Amino acid sequence: MAEEEGPTIELRQRKKPKSSENKESTKEEKITDTPTPERTPKHILLQRFAKIFIGCLAAVTSGMIYALYLSAYHERKFWFSNRQELEREVTFQGDSAIYYSYYKDMLKAPSFERGVYELTHNNRTVSLKTINAVQQMSLVDTTRIEYSIPLRENWALPYFACQVAALTGYLKSNLNTYGERFCYLLMSASTYTFVMMWEYSHYLLFLQAISLFLLDSFSLEQSDKVHEVYKIYVFSLFLGYLLQFENSALLVSPLLSLVVALMLAKCLQLNVKKGTFVAKIMKVINFYLVCTLTVTLNIIMKMFVPHKENGHMLKFLEVKFGLNMTKNFTMNWLLCQESLQAPSQDFFLRLTQSSLLPFYILVLIICFLSMIQVIFRRINGKSLKETVTLEDGRIGERPEIIYHVIHTILLGSLAMVIEGLKYLWTPYVCMLAAFGVCSPELWMTLFKWLRLRTVHPVLLALVLSMAVPTIIGLSLWKEFFPRLMTELMELQEFYDPDTVELMTWIKRQAPVAAVFAGSPQLMGTIKLCTGWMVTSLPLYNDDDLLKRNENIYQIYSKRSAEDIYKILTSYKANYLIVEDAICNEVGTMRGCRVKDLLDIANGHVVCEEGDKLTYSKHGRFCHEVKINYSPYVNYFTRVYWNRSYFVYKINTVISFQS
Repeated sequence: MAEEEGPTIELRQRKKPKSSENKESTKEEKITDTPTPERTPKHILLQRFAKIFIGCLAAVTSGMIYALYLSAYHERKFWFSNRQELEREVTFQGDSAIYYSYYKDMLKAPSFERGVYELTHNNRTVSLKTINAVQQMSLVDTTRIEYSIPLRENWALPYFACQVAALTGYLKSNLNTYGERFCYLLMSASTYTFVMMWEYSHYLLFLQAISLFLLDSFSLEQSDKVHEVYKIYVFSLFLGYLLQFENSALLVSPLLSLVVALMLAKCLQLNVKKGTFVAKIMKVINFYLVCTLTVTLNIIMKMFVPHKENGHMLKFLEVKFGLNMTKNFTMNWLLCQESLQAPSQDFFLRLTQSSLLPFYILVLIICFLSMIQVIFRRINGKSLKETVTLEDGRIGERPEIIYHVIHTILLGSLAMVIEGLKYLWTPYVCMLAAFGVCSPELWMTLFKWLRLRTVHPVLLALVLSMAVPTIIGLSLWKEFFPRLMTELMELQEFYDPDTVELMTWIKRQAPVAAVFAGSPQLMGTIKLCTGWMVTSLPLYNDDDLLKRNENIYQIYSKRSAEDIYKILTSYKANYLIVEDAICNEVGTMRGCRVKDLLDIANGHVVCEEGDKLTYSKHGRFCHEVKINYSPYVNYFTRVYWNRSYFVYKINTVISFQS
């Protein structure tokens, strides 16, 4: 039996099954070693849901109340519902009038397809030019009502706010799979919509990409999440390029160059142990590589991709920051716009009186210092906690907070130079200040630094996070609610009879095929109220329209009647409208009147040594043409006038009089 058992024992030496058993055992050990995520208790889930629901309800309620306030204030200011259609349309100013006229054309079209085709091939607005109005809709801010209430700059900002909210949720480290997927999809949709809605959206997303790059550089968040956001940028840019009629500005944008450089740098990045000296050197090399690749790729793209978009904006930035000097009328006119000036003291005073700026600075300082602490800990090789609790008092370890701190600093720096960017920075100020005063984590971070011992820090942080917002809300209500009620009680009226009379005369007396020339703002109103063709529009994103505006503005310069006649007839104009408000303008800012800018551009004024003037041999055209003497009457015949406007018919047959 022993001899028989020997070979059986040898046959039963099953090595492979033993190895498989070992593998199974090691797998079981790994499974047991890896911590299984604990389910969140139901009461915590209910608490989170209640917070989100109450927050969304408060946001929707506030938005509806604000919309009702704007509607009531607009009605009180303009008496909009009691006016005739022509008087309503006169209240639209500048580019708002143009886009409302497109809306009217769309309603008059026999079908939706025909309406879209007519808008994409619009040759009934500007003489000798076909405009793609659908493309223009994504290029400029169209909802400004500067003469009534400072509304949002354009339709794109709500989508940007939605994108920032989705990105905030996506960057959270304790987010579950379903929440992360929802935030990713929402961020993708809002990013694409934002790119489609606004011409300069890629510049704002470029600042956001820089913030994410800095967040990733200090290893403050998983690189995979940040690079997923980069993929969203690339997808949105290329899809926007295709659907915006091959908008080449998106291909040469700094955002695309930065994202491509970041992806290339990630492919070239070496895997080294974190916290070592070599890892720190590699971080510096990676940072330098990204910056170099971004500049190089952008230069290469501009060499091979033909582009004209945004060229005037880049020239404006060069002049704004003192990198270049110019006598160009358009550039100097943009520099004189109030929204492109540095913020006034009144802007900061209003932010301070509303208690917004002081709390924003407090929250920003605490978050920034906490972020610096976290960065130094990462540089020294210390690991971050996966979940930050309230007792830790480390608000700077939350990736979404670090992103917002970097982004608000970048936007604030630009808003200190250009006041118009307050529409981007002020919402960040409100959001960050509201988050800070309502966040127990922020107060706990402050108490950790102060080493508070007398009162339990967690309890005090919870109390302050509820008490401070309540006190601020009550103080704001007490101070500003009476003002709002006073505004709503006041009856105002927008009365512009001269413009109404001008529009009525055009509709009754001017031929249907007539082409009018004048200031771009007035031309927008004429197009809306009458439907007649014009020579220029108040749109500042097209080089040809900018050149037209500058040429038509020459009617307020010191040019001869023959020069003005040649300019107007080159655009097939039949009627010229001179505005007395521009011709006799008394500007508050020296050197920013239209006629002053024209004199500088034409070389009629030398601004090197104070007020040294070089007079032209011709008088100012808008003054001389009113006197009705030769040679002006040879080229222009006055057909209508009132207190504000003088309308001249451009003669087709020139008769020289002595």
